[in-house]
Parts: sequence; structure tokens; C-alpha cells
Amino acid sequence: MDHAMDRTLRQTWAFMFRGYHLTRRYISWVIVFNFYALTGSAAVALIGVAANDHQLTLTLVVGALLWNFLSILYNEIAMSVAYERWEGTLEYTFMAPVPRLVHLVGLSLFALCNSIVNTATVLGGLMLFTDITLSGANLGGVVVVLLASTLAFVGLGVMAAALPVLSPERGAEATHIFQGSLLLVSGVYYPVEVLPAWLQRISALSPATYTLTACRKLVGVGDSATTPQRLAGAPLSAATFELAVLLVMGVVLVPLGLWVFGRVERWAKYTGRLKRTG
Repeated sequence: MDHAMDRTLRQTWAFMFRGYHLTRRYISWVIVFNFYALTGSAAVALIGVAANDHQLTLTLVVGALLWNFLSILYNEIAMSVAYERWEGTLEYTFMAPVPRLVHLVGLSLFALCNSIVNTATVLGGLMLFTDITLSGANLGGVVVVLLASTLAFVGLGVMAAALPVLSPERGAEATHIFQGSLLLVSGVYYPVEVLPAWLQRISALSPATYTLTACRKLVGVGDSATTPQRLAGAPLSAATFELAVLLVMGVVLVPLGLWVFGRVERWAKYTGRLKRTG
């Protein structure tokens, strides 16, 4: 039993470490993407600064940070198969005697670490462009909400990762279309109430919608007493509904993602799709 556990942990660590080595191999591109994420987030935050509206600035900053975290988490997992295909290692990975669950857990843990580092970098950069501080925010509650939303986004990412297996030519494109759709309907930079009625119904299906709503409460967005020098974050109990929805989504989406990925993997092996390039 101990030997099997030790082997599982070593295999999981191996997939995490492979992600690190790939990141180091393309470190110049990583720096470029991090710089782009920072400048894009700063450009959005400065809209609030230009309007001299602290609440707007805070709303935009929280949206930019959370979307940066969630989108990187999703994208790293969703594009993992496409990266493997481009590197020419997809067939070796899928035929290795390693449980698929261990493989996907290792990928997800690396994606989580990468998201944290990237978001921390963006946060540090935004502090140079705005006068917002986080001294009064309920950061512990934000971490709890992000952990709950991580489960849901891992499930979405695993399902999306199956798309490049289904279609080497179009699967990677479909993952980005889905990511862009989440950005549109989740209220990242504006209230979902400004969306058309039919899109508002779709926004209720996005875990990002609940993550953003909960974290804005916990940070202090919407509190009339909030000033550039003081945030008044709500207690975690104020986000009970959103937290419950995120946990339910995670419980549903993670097993569903594993099931979908497993079915697609078996189909790809049966039809010889693993060898195809695109």
C-alpha cells in the first residue's frame, strides 16, 4: 500500500516537474505572456483611474486578477494535449503505464502553481498603476473561494483538453472559443445585468460568475465606505450561496471531465488519432 502511494506521488510530481521544465524551456515566451497579462490588466484598471472612480477601479482590478488566475488555470489544462501534439510526445504520454488520473492531477497542480505565480506578478504590477491596497480585504475568504472555483475550472479544463484529441486541426481553436465565451458572460469587467437577457441565463452556468461575485463582496466592491486607504471586505458568510454553487459545480465537473476525457482517449486510441499532427 505504501509502495503504491509512493509511486503515485512520484508520478504526479513527475508530471508537475515536466511542466516546470517546459516552462523553463520557453522562458522567453513566458516572460512575454506575463508582461502582456500585466499590461492588459493595467490598461483595464486605468479606465477606472481615468474616471476618478475608486469603486470602478476596484471592480476592474478584481476582475482582471481573477480572470487572469482562472483563465491561466483553464488554459494550461485545456491546451495540454495540444502542447503534447506539437512537441511530438502525445502518443508516448498516452501509452505510458501511468493512470490517466495521475497524469491529469499532475497537470492540474502545475497549472495551479503557474496561475498563482502569474497572478501574483500581475498584482504586484497593478500596485504600481493604482492606489488600491488590500489591507482591509478578506483575503482568507478570497482564498477559500478560489480553492472552490479551482475544482470547477479543473473540470472544465479537463473536458476542454479532450477537444484537441477529437480534432487535431480544430480542437485547440475550440478551447479558446469556449474561454472567450466565459469571459463574455461571466461579468469580469461589468455586471452581468448589462448583458442581453438570453446571455444572463447562460452566465448562471459559468463558475467564473460566482467566483467574481463572491470575491468582490469579500474585497469590498460596492461598499460605500470603501476608500483608497481602506477596504471593507465582507465576511465569508456573505458568499455562502456562491461558495455552495462553486462546490457543487466542482463535484459535478471534475468527475464529468475525467469521464469525458477517458471516453475520448479510448476512442482516439481505437481510431489511431494519437499519431496525427495538426
